[in-house]
Formats: sequence, C-alpha cells, structure tokens
Amino acid sequence: MTELSVPALAPLEIAGRLDRLRARFDAASIDALVITNLTNVRYLTGFTGSAGILAVTEHGALLVTDGRYRTQSAEQLGQSGVDDDVRLAIGGGDDQHAALLGALGTEARVGLEAGHVTWAQATAWTERIERDPVATTGLVEGLREIKDAGEIDRMRHAALIADTALGQVLPRLASTGSAPITEEQFALSLDGTMRALGAESVAFETIVAAGENSAKPHHHPSGRVILEGDPVVIDFGATFEGYRSDMTRTFVIGGEPTGGLAEIFDVVRRSQAAGVAAVRPGAVASEVDATCRTLISDAGYGERFEHSTGHGVGLDIHEAPWVAARGDAILEPGVVVTVEPGVYVAGIGGVRIEDTLVVTDNGAERLTNFTKDVAA
Repeated sequence: MTELSVPALAPLEIAGRLDRLRARFDAASIDALVITNLTNVRYLTGFTGSAGILAVTEHGALLVTDGRYRTQSAEQLGQSGVDDDVRLAIGGGDDQHAALLGALGTEARVGLEAGHVTWAQATAWTERIERDPVATTGLVEGLREIKDAGEIDRMRHAALIADTALGQVLPRLASTGSAPITEEQFALSLDGTMRALGAESVAFETIVAAGENSAKPHHHPSGRVILEGDPVVIDFGATFEGYRSDMTRTFVIGGEPTGGLAEIFDVVRRSQAAGVAAVRPGAVASEVDATCRTLISDAGYGERFEHSTGHGVGLDIHEAPWVAARGDAILEPGVVVTVEPGVYVAGIGGVRIEDTLVVTDNGAERLTNFTKDVAA
C-alpha cells in the first residue's frame, strides 16, 4: 500500500480574508474582533498551533501564542502571505494579554466570538478592556462557507483518499465467514489505510455499525462481530492539509437486503438521490432537507429520520451551512455540504447514505464517489 500521489493543488487564498472580515465589522457594530476559536485563527492566518488568540482591528492584526510555536507561527504567517498584516507576539499568558490590550488600544467596540467563549472568559475580557465587549456570531464562519479553489482541491483529495481506502478494506467484510472481523477491527483497518494513503488524520471518529447497531445513527464501533446477512453502516472521512471529507455507505454482508430492510434501503436511496439533485446554486438549505424528508415521510418512515439532512464541511467536520428544516442559507457556488438521509428501525436495522458535494455554477459536483452498491 502506497500513499496516493497528490495532484497539483490550487493555493489557499488566505491573504485577503482579514479584509473580508473587516468589511463585516460595521454590520456587527464592532471596531475590533478578538478571535479565540483556533479553527478561525487558522482560516485567517494559516497558523495551526494548539494555542493562540488573534486580535483584528480596522488597521492591523496581532497573533499571540507561546514559545512552543515561536518558529512555526512565523513560518506559517509567511507562507500564508499575511505577515505584512499580522504582527506576532510570543510569551506567557500575562505577556499575551498585555500585547492584545496594546493592539486593541482604545477601540471602542471590541467583539468576542460568543459561541467560543465561556461566561468566565467573557467576564475576564470585560475586566481587561474595562468596557463591555460585543457578542458576535458567525463572522468568520460566514466567510468560511464559500470555499476557494485551494480549499475545494484539498477536500477533493481527502475524499479520494477515503474512497480508495474503503475500496481496499471492504473485502475484509466480504470474507466474514472465514475470517470474522469486529466493528472495531474494521474501523481501525479503515483508519490506518487512510493514513497510509496520505491522510493526516481521520475527519472524525469512524462509525461502523453492524446488525442491530445499524439502527443507532452515531454508534461507536464495538467488539461486535460482523456476521453474514448484517446491514453495516460505515460513516467516515479523511483529513488532508486541514480539510475534511465525509461519506456514509450502508452494505449488507453476503447479499442483498430482504423484507423490511430492503424497503428501507430503497426509500433511503431514492431520498438521497433526490437530495443530491436538489443541491444547486440558489437553492435554500431547508429545501434540500425537505426534498429528502418528504420522500421518507411519504413512505411512512418520517419518525425514523431523526437527524438533519446534512451540514457544511471544511476545516471542521460540522460547520455552516446547516441542511436542516430551519436552514435558511442560500446555496452559492463554492459552498460544500453533505446530503445524508437515514432511516433507523430497531429490530430491523438502519440505512444511511451520504455524499459530500460542492455547489458549482450550474449544479453540484459530488466529491465522494464510492459505489452505492448494497452487497459487500
């Protein structure tokens, strides 16, 4: 097994993101923003360390971190092309806060990321800046919704790694009669194969749910042996240069589904295909959800589709926009979402089918391309 060759990737367009963020300040009623969410820090600067805070004002920015990242942070700011805009301060906690206060200066309205600070942290910031901070929501996340060509290239390669890995390890399920394998063992084999093919990590904890466990949407792989005739839900993804893929396939070991399970397979397959077809520029996220949900409800399984149809994917495995009943985002070219309807019936089993798609100018491109054939 060898690492997949990496095609030529478009560069990440990081340098212009800070100005796009500043353009949102007036609408948010702020003059500066303190960014504590590390994924958002990475998106704006390219810095991938595990500790750092970014302060952005109308005329500059400051990244603070500790001595572990002295060399790495300087290198990554330079590689991202933001080192002319973002100053760097290295030190302990007190030094970092002093530097941040200096960068914020007398900016009257200092915003915090409301979804990423605790009450205690917000209170501490109030004491530091000696005025009430402004709660902001989704300022950076809103920018992250539309991916540039470099981001999409990395997600496309992450999806290829996952597709290839599943193809290589799926035969282990087909041979369960002579060489039994557990959910845990299959998940470990799939994870290791993705790493060997070039993934820097898995995109999230791999789900392998066999037999009765397939009726649990977020089952954790266990020591349960996968047997002939079992439905098996496999939900997994790879991470490549920070960007993630997400795919679910459901198989039946040794043949085709029968009885009630066959009906569920048919309903979910048709629902997922309709949802994929509904992903296009100008569509409202809730409309995609309704497309999938209505078909499943009309088949009598509405109460067994107990999660949203999908979500955005990027640097995080779950990010905006949300493909759900209340999802009000209008899909635009460059938005990446999943479509993953499922039906789960205790005593019969569960089925989920999921693809990751990027909205294009005239429709959508499916990034995850592994077969949806049922038999394994």
